[in-house]
Amino acid sequence: MSTPADFCRVAAAPGLPAGRLDPDRCSVQALVRGDSGVATASPAQRWLLVEQPGPWGVEALTQSRFDPAVAPRLAHRARIEGVRLLLVRRPGDRLADSQRRWAYVDGRPGVEGVWWSVRESDAELVDVPWDGSVGERADRPLYLVCAHGGHDACCALRGRPLARTMPADDVWECSHLGGCRFASNVLVLPHGFYYGQVPGDGAELVEAHAGGRVALPWLRGRSGLPAPVQAAQHTARAELSLLGVDDLLPRDVRRLTPAGVEVERWVVTLAGPDGDVVTKVESRPSEDSAPLTCRAVHAAHGRTWHVRLLSGV
Repeated sequence: MSTPADFCRVAAAPGLPAGRLDPDRCSVQALVRGDSGVATASPAQRWLLVEQPGPWGVEALTQSRFDPAVAPRLAHRARIEGVRLLLVRRPGDRLADSQRRWAYVDGRPGVEGVWWSVRESDAELVDVPWDGSVGERADRPLYLVCAHGGHDACCALRGRPLARTMPADDVWECSHLGGCRFASNVLVLPHGFYYGQVPGDGAELVEAHAGGRVALPWLRGRSGLPAPVQAAQHTARAELSLLGVDDLLPRDVRRLTPAGVEVERWVVTLAGPDGDVVTKVESRPSEDSAPLTCRAVHAAHGRTWHVRLLSGV
């Protein structure tokens, strides 16, 4: 099976000693199969980033040095308010003392922002406002590289070397982002763009976002948008050469088939510079099943996405 033209292959994780990335690792097998990461970004639109150096277990918040009495309360609030909670730490600084920083991030179109604060205690995070009214606003892109080896080894084996070498001013290792088989995974905030299989030191990705553009070859999608919209945007960006971070925002999503059927179809309308861009989107299970993470016990089918532009070309 060949790799889709709109996604990438990387030969190996940069900076890793030979032999550490075994052939049966999920990220290696995903490259062999040619899995596409398109339309696999998270549904999250808001995040709470909590600086927490040191080791993280499978469940990062509760299996870390974060106050164990506070962790369940903080996780409960995040669930209730629909905020994605991520632990972060500086690359290569795993055991260093934390400066106890935290950030609220809003990725919703038109109100994007990152606000950094410092906490005196972990308990403060349970009651402090999560709305941008607290903290100092950051004015540059924030790069989170998944390095959560306790959740999936590929994230550490590929993510940690990338985080150490990425040529950007604000790079952090973070806990589980999802899509482990697409490691190295990077989340660019505040807009919430997910990237997978990022090659080298990520310089092309950083250069693109410094110029207000997406790096299409490795783009998984924009967080918070439905998967059919992510797929439609990806194809429309490629065919119309519209790479601005705010290009092709969704205007309408119309489902053509019942939810949960094997082959699902939608009509997705995007806002183009010269009028609406109308697309027909189809999703179906992958032909073959496979373990989708290193920890997976059973094989599963991913989803494949197929998009055709109907107007706006």
